[in-house]
Amino acid sequence: MTIKLYNSLTRQKETFNPIEDHKVKMYVCGPTVYNYIHVGNARPAIVFDTVRRYFEYVGYDVEYVLNFTDVDDKLIKAANELGEEVPDIADRFIKAYKEDVSQLNVKEAVYHPRVTETMDEIIEFIKGLIDRGYAYEADGDVYFKTRAFNEYGKLSHQSIDELRTGARIQVGEKKEDPLDFTLWKAAKDGEISWNSPWGEGRPGWHIECSAMAKKYLGDTIDIHAGGQDLSFPHHENEIAQSECLNDQTFANYWLHNGYIQIDNEKMSKSLGNFILVHDLVEKHDPNVVRFFMLSVHYRNPINFSDELLASAKNSYDRIKTAYDNLSHRRKVSMDLTDGQEWLDRIDRHRQTFKQEMNDDFNTANAISVLFELAKDANLYMENDQTSTDVIDQFMNLFDEITAVLGFPLASEELLDDDVEALIEERNQARKDRDFQRADEIRDQLAELGIILEDTPQGTRWKRQ
Repeated sequence: MTIKLYNSLTRQKETFNPIEDHKVKMYVCGPTVYNYIHVGNARPAIVFDTVRRYFEYVGYDVEYVLNFTDVDDKLIKAANELGEEVPDIADRFIKAYKEDVSQLNVKEAVYHPRVTETMDEIIEFIKGLIDRGYAYEADGDVYFKTRAFNEYGKLSHQSIDELRTGARIQVGEKKEDPLDFTLWKAAKDGEISWNSPWGEGRPGWHIECSAMAKKYLGDTIDIHAGGQDLSFPHHENEIAQSECLNDQTFANYWLHNGYIQIDNEKMSKSLGNFILVHDLVEKHDPNVVRFFMLSVHYRNPINFSDELLASAKNSYDRIKTAYDNLSHRRKVSMDLTDGQEWLDRIDRHRQTFKQEMNDDFNTANAISVLFELAKDANLYMENDQTSTDVIDQFMNLFDEITAVLGFPLASEELLDDDVEALIEERNQARKDRDFQRADEIRDQLAELGIILEDTPQGTRWKRQ
């Protein structure tokens, strides 16, 4: 089986060849945890979680690392404004991040390193660059010598001369060259800081990911991923630092997801049009949000609006209805032996799903396979008699595909005791003349396939 992925470094699709057989070393740039995450942060979380899930589905062991930037200028500013300590803010928003993405069915990373817990490795990394002549100290700051890395610009496909245009040395910086970037910042009065050979300070932004990737995955990794906005300068600088220190390719494949627009405008805090995930999932089913995010190829931009989410819900519901109908039909199906043609069709859908995902993780086309599968399932259920085995195989493939894509279709079935408790609550609501609540419970049970019948002897119920 061959997986092809689009490598941002070479700007072409390449066959995936891992460093180690049946293993993927994958690093994804995580959030700076100074606030709640918005939908722009959610897209890479969902996209690269799906990439991970697919690799695992086809038999790879994925060492998945997603970092948290828990100290930087934004966190320090937030701490000053709120009168709190930086670690307290970071802890709060790391917890919030995990809660938000878990709602979107994003799996926990194997490692979630934090800058503050990787300080020794960061300092050693910077010392190594200085010792090798790729970095220099100036009044407590440390800078990387950009021109010392001959391949600088290879990810963004820009030349040094192009990058030189517009580069400036800011007030207070003591760079030798405007293109040089910060590895270590000398502490200002009152700022959180760590001791280092260059005095009290903290890391620059770019160095942290290089140090974390090296610590958890080694000098060369298979896949480095993140949002398109990180390609330059963040990922470009990671390459320069890592390859100068290690004398090895940093990452063999670079994956970048496209931008998000809100109602056809670029999402921007200055425009006030960004959407927080914890607000979004209160308004929309998280499964539908994830379905929507994956309905567009990850490298393409995606437009976000309530209307488009409503359309995605209708599409998701069509697939879920087919699945639920299979579940109901299974209860009256029989052990028949004449369903081979349908089993063959189901297997062809499975192979098509793999072909689409093998082609640069094309989730948009993978979702199209679900629609074709639902179409065939509905067609099969027009038969007067259906086979338990065929129904099971339809449902198994729905479960396989949606487990990879991360939006499960199976409803949680209420236990009998739960149903009885809800019926008792409904009866009490009717006695209290709270007919709105009584109707809500009836509707809730109906959605779960529970039919109520009010009789003189009391309320009876049955499953559809």
